[in-house]
Amino acid sequence: MNALVATNRNFKLAARLLGLDSKLERSLLIPFREIKVECTIPKDDGTLASFVGFRVQHDNARGPMKGGIRYHPEVDPDEVNALAQLMTWKTAVANIPYGGAKGGIGCDPGELSISEQERLTRVFTQKIHDLIGIHTDVPAPDMGTNPQTMAWILDEYSKFHGYSPAVVTGKPIDLGGSLGRDAATGRGVLFATEALLNEYGNSISGQRFVIQGFGNVGSWAAQLISENGGKIVAISDITGAIKNSKGIDIPGLLKHAKENRGIKGFHGGDAVDPKSILMEECDVLIPAALGGVINRENANDIKAKFIIEAANHPTDPEADEILSKKGVVILPDIYANSGGVTVSYFEWVQNIQGFMWDEEKVNSELKTYMTRGFKDVKEMCKTHNCDLRMGAFTLGVNRVARATVLRGIQKV
Repeated sequence: MNALVATNRNFKLAARLLGLDSKLERSLLIPFREIKVECTIPKDDGTLASFVGFRVQHDNARGPMKGGIRYHPEVDPDEVNALAQLMTWKTAVANIPYGGAKGGIGCDPGELSISEQERLTRVFTQKIHDLIGIHTDVPAPDMGTNPQTMAWILDEYSKFHGYSPAVVTGKPIDLGGSLGRDAATGRGVLFATEALLNEYGNSISGQRFVIQGFGNVGSWAAQLISENGGKIVAISDITGAIKNSKGIDIPGLLKHAKENRGIKGFHGGDAVDPKSILMEECDVLIPAALGGVINRENANDIKAKFIIEAANHPTDPEADEILSKKGVVILPDIYANSGGVTVSYFEWVQNIQGFMWDEEKVNSELKTYMTRGFKDVKEMCKTHNCDLRMGAFTLGVNRVARATVLRGIQKV
């Protein structure tokens, strides 16, 4: 099942639980605006190259739209629509004053020089500068983009609108980026996991963890969980997978992965088939890589008691049902990985105020938001007698629906 079908399905189930009328339900589902632009640039060899840039702006009832810009050769419009919609519910669950958006450019950044990437980013910004803005739509980095990309967008946007650091988040620190942003999604996963385990009378310490993915989110989650006494028994990335029942040396693995561009060849564990990583013995499984990795083919073989969705849409609905019958507790992505967008919100606030926070304040505020978010999700679970995924969806959809009704708007 693709991401858009699954997201729409979860939305409709939440709308039914909330008793939304059909007109409001339809209004909440339809994107506010879809933008598609041609971006033509001169390449370094003097030839011209054209790329398609896009932005899906889903909803702005609760505030400016928010979401990443990705550079990837295979941009799937359905997936982008699903991710824009997910951002609407995610920001509402986190209770930050944003709606959802997503976008990017259909290109392979690995085949473009740095100067070509810069030209492309600036042309894209020129085409959409009047459709994004501090109080309209605030982009952030995503797959294939980074703080440097945000710096170029900021500079190009500022040529039209004056210096505007709050127009993007995930910027370099020197241009108004927030301390703690790099670790934010992984740290949010830590706080979310703590909140869930506390509910069951457990703590991070002594629990056995398996993490699929060792990129930004997976590596930070591994490091922070390890520092808090968790035992990481298996981990994988695109280069391979390793396991060690006594616990993997995470500082050593981080050093190895940095030097060797991946975990393959690390001697602190036994190499295993990356496809088997999800089925390893553990207490907590954290998928932190791609979507759709837990499906009906492998759900029956998963041995974890808890699944923390650090990736977007890692669990198919069919797998959800199988795991639910087995008694596995799943903490859904729209809550579990909301640490990144929450600290992006902090960055935006700091930029608007012109007053930067120290890292301790950023991390402390993030813990407050994640802990409160879990309590809010649990309240909705009790109200509607549902699991955590539906608790999170009903929480997010309800907040957006209330804002829409209160404003008297149907997509302004």
